[in-house]
Amino acid sequence: MITDVIRRDAQGVVDNLGRLLDPLAGSTVLVTGAAGFIGGFFLDLLDAFNDRHPGRPARVVAMDNFMVGPPERLSHLLSRPWVTCRAGDVSRPLVPPLQPDWIIHAASIGSPSIYRANPLEVIAANVQGTWNMLDLCHQGARGMLSFSSSEVYGDPSVVPTPEDYNGNVSFTGPRACYDESKRLGETLCATYFRLHRTPVKVIRPFNVYGPGQRLDDGRIIPDLVRAALAGGPLVLYSDGRATRSFCYVSDFAEACLMLLMMPEADGHAFNVGNAEEVSIADAGHAMAEASGDPSMKVEFRVSSEAAYLVDNPQRRCPDLTKLHRLTGFEARVKVREGLGRTLSSYREERDLGSLRKAAQG
Repeated sequence: MITDVIRRDAQGVVDNLGRLLDPLAGSTVLVTGAAGFIGGFFLDLLDAFNDRHPGRPARVVAMDNFMVGPPERLSHLLSRPWVTCRAGDVSRPLVPPLQPDWIIHAASIGSPSIYRANPLEVIAANVQGTWNMLDLCHQGARGMLSFSSSEVYGDPSVVPTPEDYNGNVSFTGPRACYDESKRLGETLCATYFRLHRTPVKVIRPFNVYGPGQRLDDGRIIPDLVRAALAGGPLVLYSDGRATRSFCYVSDFAEACLMLLMMPEADGHAFNVGNAEEVSIADAGHAMAEASGDPSMKVEFRVSSEAAYLVDNPQRRCPDLTKLHRLTGFEARVKVREGLGRTLSSYREERDLGSLRKAAQG
């Protein structure tokens, strides 16, 4: 569901990037995983872009198999004449074929609880799906973003972690279906660039969060939001000492679009995130403050899911030197502010849902 918070965030990115996005005007953009958290936000960005370019809107093909992202995430865009929605699986051939100018390949299953239950589907999307998109890009697209993951680094021995760190990853553990298929997806991107100069950029997101994530996603921020909406307690299924670098979705998307528009970024992988490293425990206390109830209790428990913390990295923080050197990008939104925006969006969504139910009743 769209909220005013999401609209303002999307409009802010478009305003910040300004003329850099002009090549999108009149072009065709394919977004895979369009009903998911990341893909859905890029659609809202394109909606904001088209509001500012009514004479030459970007034509958008929104593709998803709706295994993770709900169709309702796209419902506010269905009346837009520039949007075509296609139900489909990226791991299968595209019928009929497409000829996009730009590809934003966000189709994947990033939720640990979901990907551990669907390992083969995860591998298919991350490997064959990426291969299919690279084939499509090679046929004449101007640029492609392929979303990998910071999980390609595993539990790193170098923190902050640069792009040339090769990783410390289990290739047979319960997370391997995701981590290793993302790594192979990157191999495909590097190979297509080396052989064909296919204009692909690999994005390694670091703990992106914000409005639009499923609250049953199983990752820490959606869990905290769901608990805060219920009035607490804020339960952490660990000792809270592990660290993450949380990046608000509008900051993340802004950096990604900058890279998409830069030919000099072709063939490269980029860490994209926020250099602010915080402990999981601190994130819990920040959510209590963002909720307006600083006394909301933060509790530490043991998960009933045996594989919950297996191969879970203790530290996660990106070295953003490469990204900053090329684009000048620095994340603007601090964790406390981002959590506040996220919680406000879900409260708005809850209130809108209550109003609809009252009107129907």
